Amino acid sequence: MVRADFPILSREVDGKPLVYLDSANTSQKPYAVIDRIAQHYRWHNANVARAMHLLGAEATDAFEGARAKVAAFIGASRSEEVIFTKNASEALNLCANSAGAKLGPGDEVVVSVMEHHSNIVPWQMLCERTDATLRWFDITEEGRLDIETARAEGLINERTKIVALTWVSNVLGTVNPIREIADWAHAHGAIMVVDASQGVPQLMTRVKDLGADLMAFTGHKMVGPTGIGVLWGRYDLLAEMPPFLGGGEMIEIVRMTGSTYAPPPHRFEAGTPPIAQAAGLGAAVDYLARIGMGSIARHEREITAYALAGLQTLDGLRIIGPTEAVNRGGAIAFTIDDVHPHDVSQLLDSRRIAVRGGHHCARPLHERLGIQSSTRASFYLYTTRSEVDQLVDALDYTIGFFRGRG
Repeated sequence: MVRADFPILSREVDGKPLVYLDSANTSQKPYAVIDRIAQHYRWHNANVARAMHLLGAEATDAFEGARAKVAAFIGASRSEEVIFTKNASEALNLCANSAGAKLGPGDEVVVSVMEHHSNIVPWQMLCERTDATLRWFDITEEGRLDIETARAEGLINERTKIVALTWVSNVLGTVNPIREIADWAHAHGAIMVVDASQGVPQLMTRVKDLGADLMAFTGHKMVGPTGIGVLWGRYDLLAEMPPFLGGGEMIEIVRMTGSTYAPPPHRFEAGTPPIAQAAGLGAAVDYLARIGMGSIARHEREITAYALAGLQTLDGLRIIGPTEAVNRGGAIAFTIDDVHPHDVSQLLDSRRIAVRGGHHCARPLHERLGIQSSTRASFYLYTTRSEVDQLVDALDYTIGFFRGRG
């Protein structure tokens, strides 16, 4: 049982065990990751690349070793295709600034209405700078990409330069057909960018199978530490892209009259990188690989199906997104008639059940659905059926409380 690997899951408050159902927000960390970070600072701390001594060599080995582990984990062709950032948002901003550097008036960028703000705002800013046009996929009533309408309207066309989509929605749970969209984008010469922050932690990832050209995800949602994200890119594409940030370590030669830049990935890693975080992310990759992504994905499907069935027994609760665990991730957002999500979250927290209330950094999606906000429960490899049962019982109590039954 993996729960014993996560010390925080054994914590009790007021004699009640904590039920953590907010893993789409951030995952909990196993001993293997916590200990690896502590070990780095205790025994190996130094800066990478520039320090010509034992500790510097050890820190560099840890940093570049983590890069190689991440590359193997996602099926990259070479470790130089992996760039470390501070989070997925920075990785997507890098994409918008560097891959979008040549856009101009008449060019188009395509996203979807189900995106996290991190995969909307950078593209809005790019379009404002370049006078390009931002367009987007709508969704069906079930909460899936409305591909049929998009094809009928020619959403992706010869003017499209970049298509940027989430692999797995952090609200709807929908798993998008990235390969199909990538093939459509490539047929028009567009670059396919994938926000895989919710996908990589749950699903076996092979970037070539996805058809992505650039893919962003974050460490802290895959049992790794906060403060580190990943941008993967085809090496030939990265080699064509200009730097995002300037500074130390990203250069080849600096003169007062101008500079030349290092090849990928260092071109995109200005300044001191997240070294201890990379060591921790490497340990997270080892941990997930040891359990097996096939097993993790299977557990995610089973626990999500169990939760969907339980939640649908509650009167007045409406699930947002697909109600069957088919092509669906482990985040379930819902509304309860006449009860604000913040009140739901607060009442659940009083019973030591952690969920998230709000728009989950996806306000345009909530506006599209005609709601201000929602409550979200999300699961991971350590979530048990008993915890889901406690959620359903607590929600039944919540509904009764606000209807005067409590």
